[in-house]
Amino acid sequence: MNSASYTPRPAPREGDQGRLRTAVSVALGVNHFPGFLDRAAQEALREEVLAILAEAPPFRPRMPRTAKPFSVMMSNCGPLGWVSDEAGYRYQPTHPETGRPWPAMPPRLLAIFAAIAPHAPAPEACLINLYDKAARMGLHQDRDEEELTAPVVSLSLGDTALFRVGGLHRNAPTRSFRLASGDALSLAGVGRLAFHGVDRIIAGSSTLLPHGGRINLTLRRVTRAKP
Repeated sequence: MNSASYTPRPAPREGDQGRLRTAVSVALGVNHFPGFLDRAAQEALREEVLAILAEAPPFRPRMPRTAKPFSVMMSNCGPLGWVSDEAGYRYQPTHPETGRPWPAMPPRLLAIFAAIAPHAPAPEACLINLYDKAARMGLHQDRDEEELTAPVVSLSLGDTALFRVGGLHRNAPTRSFRLASGDALSLAGVGRLAFHGVDRIIAGSSTLLPHGGRINLTLRRVTRAKP
């Protein structure tokens, strides 16, 4: 697999709570926002996520057809949640194990999405991926949504991840960089369907989560917004 580092090309962007942030252009349509959330904001979001996980316990998704388990655990919040099992990838309004509706998406997350993607329709799903030090995520595209024009916005909490992003084809050259606690990432425009994944977790790189590991929150619009 080809890889390369990227050269930062700062561009002013408006971050959460009206603070001017700097977006690092990793690739066309792929923007990295280092330190988007300060420590206090990370701690507040952590508590909200832990409350969600108490209501919608983490489950381990499985690959379609083979039923091979993912290395990450996950949950969701919002009107829809992403699940994967032998029947395939899909969005549904209920937890696959408890049968209960997903918890509501915290207003904080909606505000962050609106700050990074101010012209996009509101997100309907927030995937909560839980990484321990051994978890990985292979290269993939986020393409299970009807609405592919709205950006995908993700937030990192906890240990740093070595993140890899490529192009619109699986064999396109890739580049890797670190996503630290409090960082945000946006896949938009021509970068919306870029292949991406997580190579590894750098254990012990953050003190945010009591037991270590990383939480990744991925905000997505699923259905097409009405005109």
